[in-house]
Amino acid sequence: MFGGHSHAPPTDFGRAFVVGIVLNLGFVVVEAIYGVLANSVALLADAGHNLSDVAGLAAAWGATMLAKRAASARFTYGMRGSSILAALFNAVLLLVAIGAVAWESVQRLADPQPVAGLTVIAVAAAGIVVNGFTAWLFSRGGDLNVRAAFAHMLSDAVVSAGVVVAGFVMLRTGWTWLDPVVSLVIAAIIVAGTWGLLRDAVTMALQGVPPGVELDAVTARLAALPGVAQTHHVHIWPVSTTETALTAHLLCPAGHPGDAFLCAAADMLEHDFGIGHATFQIELVAGSCT
Repeated sequence: MFGGHSHAPPTDFGRAFVVGIVLNLGFVVVEAIYGVLANSVALLADAGHNLSDVAGLAAAWGATMLAKRAASARFTYGMRGSSILAALFNAVLLLVAIGAVAWESVQRLADPQPVAGLTVIAVAAAGIVVNGFTAWLFSRGGDLNVRAAFAHMLSDAVVSAGVVVAGFVMLRTGWTWLDPVVSLVIAAIIVAGTWGLLRDAVTMALQGVPPGVELDAVTARLAALPGVAQTHHVHIWPVSTTETALTAHLLCPAGHPGDAFLCAAADMLEHDFGIGHATFQIELVAGSCT
């Protein structure tokens, strides 16, 4: 057997998480207060969305900290898997919060209430600044949690822009029904943007092949290596949102290919597929290990 392992640490977004949490938590309080004062379900919807984002950022930040813990006799990969749990928690929490907002919006449609349009415009405009700046903090890319944070903050900025437009229209026309309609549009946008995150997080939680890695392509490349007659028992799963592991049986009838071959195979997997934890079992006779 041979294991090839890469433990390059991901980019540290710790400061971005702290700044994002503090900024958005403060804005949630302001938005919720003015949402009540302005009688705007759209502002309350956005406040609820931002609150779920704060919880998601906190969970992702905690997972980032846990992922830095060294491996132990009980957790041989360390706590890297916590990043997958954080991404799953983030997606589920967001969908639950939006479900509550959508329900309130439907009820408000049946009984439209007067809304303070100027207040809605001012608060939502502040949201564009807060969410836009927070999105910029996570714009350098990263793992699933960082990408989720960027997508959420960017969508929040776009949603806030939509609320500004709705507030302006309500101010000019008196169409109070527009407030709950905008809330439902916000909910639909957020669900559409969160679905991919939820799908990827569930796949990783169930140890499915991570997004962006094709099992057939990996198997074909291993089978094409010199001296390999056949590959089987190829398993690929995520160790965390940034690290991928593989085990594979390689049939080499001509004899053990040597350590140089195994190192080259591990390097190929890391370079071409981002698989940094590769373990191979060499078989000299077909069917010797089933």
